[in-house]
Amino acid sequence: MSLAELHARARSELETWTAPDAAQDELRRAYLEHLDRHADAVSRDCLPGHLTASAAIVDPDGTSAVLTLHAKIGKWLQTGGHCEEGDTSLSTAALREAVEESGMSGLRLLPGPLRLDRHRVGCGGGTWHLDVQYAVVAAGADAPLSRDAAESADLGWFPVEDIPEPTDDACRLLVRAASDAARLGMR
Repeated sequence: MSLAELHARARSELETWTAPDAAQDELRRAYLEHLDRHADAVSRDCLPGHLTASAAIVDPDGTSAVLTLHAKIGKWLQTGGHCEEGDTSLSTAALREAVEESGMSGLRLLPGPLRLDRHRVGCGGGTWHLDVQYAVVAAGADAPLSRDAAESADLGWFPVEDIPEPTDDACRLLVRAASDAARLGMR
């Protein structure tokens, strides 16, 4: 799939997504405006900012989550990253990143975004990641992990109620939302 088709699908998904609160809806509208202004908004080459996709991997009970110690940032975070030419949607980009960064197979993507997070990063000398965040369910908290040493200094399962430091609020909020979605069977 081309990045132009991915752009159209991203716009459609964000247009129809019901945000969980007013602040998230404000971000959703800002993402749509960004997509309208930038034909390359899903490409890392869009230096004002580009859409990215990430996923919190949780066990079916929503009690444990997989986090990666990001090699460059030095924080425990969810899996995720840039969209690529073969991605058919933001959700498939998030699932691809979850598989690549955790080494797990058999992951199940829960439908629809859970949250959005806009944060400044060093891509191209300083730009914005407009992250669209999903939940992915693993077979269980005993599923084996395989770390990608190029991206991750460490990788592990952690209790949702005891996320390791250092991390950030965006990761904590996403893990909590993914845990709730898995436990409640809402998605």
